[in-house]
Amino acid sequence: MAMPSLNSYGNTIDVQRALEGIDVRLKKQLADAGLNTAKSAGASYADVRIGRYLNQFVITRENRVINVANTESFGVGIRVIANGCWGFAATNEVTKEGIAKAAQRAVAVAKANAKLGSAPVQLAPQKGYGEVSWKTPIEKNAFEVPIKDKVDLLLGTNAVAMNGGANFVNSMIFAVNEQKYFASTDGSYIDQDVHRLYPTFTVTKIDAASNSFETRRSLSSPVGMGYEYLTPLADQKISSITPLYKQRYDMLEDVKFATTQAAEKVKSKSVEPGKYDLVLDPSHLWLTIHESVGHPTELDRVLGYEANFAGTSFLTLDKWKSGNFAFGSKNVNIVGDKTQLGSLGAVGYDDEGVACKKWDIIKDGILVNYQAIRDQAHIIGLKESQGCCYAQSWQDVQFQRMPNVSLQPGKTPMAVNDMIKNVEKGIYIIGDGSFSIDQQRYNFQFGGQLYYEIKNGKIVGMLNDVAYQANTREFWNSCVAVCDERDYRLGGSFNDGKGQPSQSSAVSHGSSTARFNGVNVINTKRKIG
Repeated sequence: MAMPSLNSYGNTIDVQRALEGIDVRLKKQLADAGLNTAKSAGASYADVRIGRYLNQFVITRENRVINVANTESFGVGIRVIANGCWGFAATNEVTKEGIAKAAQRAVAVAKANAKLGSAPVQLAPQKGYGEVSWKTPIEKNAFEVPIKDKVDLLLGTNAVAMNGGANFVNSMIFAVNEQKYFASTDGSYIDQDVHRLYPTFTVTKIDAASNSFETRRSLSSPVGMGYEYLTPLADQKISSITPLYKQRYDMLEDVKFATTQAAEKVKSKSVEPGKYDLVLDPSHLWLTIHESVGHPTELDRVLGYEANFAGTSFLTLDKWKSGNFAFGSKNVNIVGDKTQLGSLGAVGYDDEGVACKKWDIIKDGILVNYQAIRDQAHIIGLKESQGCCYAQSWQDVQFQRMPNVSLQPGKTPMAVNDMIKNVEKGIYIIGDGSFSIDQQRYNFQFGGQLYYEIKNGKIVGMLNDVAYQANTREFWNSCVAVCDERDYRLGGSFNDGKGQPSQSSAVSHGSSTARFNGVNVINTKRKIG
């Protein structure tokens, strides 16, 4: 059966046409062509992913539009097991004939791999779900919002910054729509429509007297939501220090504060190195979680599969097997979660047809689990996958990717002001900044966007040139308090790289504001001469 001329890859597209989608009955017929061919060719297992991936970029600077682009990638990826080994092939010829040919290639690859393979693939059992669907619960599809509205918002944002005294400002809106259909020989036919959005800006302020400059980036989070994220709630509260963006984001309000804060940063005093108690806002802490908890608990990294590209992990299997490895203090409870609505990682089913879930990784400070997929589950004694398999497109093979990894809120009622009033010598850090971490995800250094000095329980002014250094275990064991769920917010990465060939995924990390005692702070100011 011939398909319409939709088998383009990376070409500029008509958005409205792309949003029409493909009839699910036709997708099932196409998928069955691949599954049946794979089984006939000798596959003991096969899955087919039909994917259309839409991206939209609207980019501005000061009073002009820099770029507007819509791209589409459309095709089919087929993964099989034959003679105990994996094989994979992909095609942008989305017809029964094209898919059947790709299935035959995948089986041929698997049989060739089997000649060199050792232990056969062991897949965790997975029941078929039949015909099911899932969609990001959006209120307003970002791709259906006129480009003019987005341009007006961005240029309006830039104007607020420039009128407030900024020297430069750029702003962007990125939107993603993944239309994914998964079918497998287990009996699943899963249709999903996934949406993500990322609005962001950077304000720059130059101080001619000191011949220096400072920036402040937006405190927005990339989200698994529609364009409604850019419509602030009527009762949303904003403070002059840090906007509280839990479910919605006010870009115009944030850029107003950003412009003032960038000017304050230029004039702020440089930090005195030493030991400080750190109060870390979720807009900052998400990145520390990502690098020092998310990556080292990826099972493929623990097993050395990522060693050649991104390193290994200090969280080796013996530490998990001991059952008492103190990763952090008893205040540290960290979960993997692919179900949290509004997050970047939220989907109904992962890219090997496993229903997504939530599970403990660190429980009361103890390492209790990792992140695993179907062919890894048996290694750590799991009877089923944790549902964190993902491929960035139809032409890439799916593999283990980080789920949302989040620090759970404290159980004792505590607001940020309650936490700060008990700090004698500390720094309140807001927003993510530069970072460095070693190949085992153990020794690290993190900076931020905004730094406020705390003395005797009060914020006394802004600091600059701040970064903190620690090792992962030392840092998380210094966690003495976490604010309650009222302060819980999401941050995240829109483009997290991993694998060879490298793939990109989007992942959120949630937390409430947390306090870490006695952390080493350094001064990052560059000295000339």
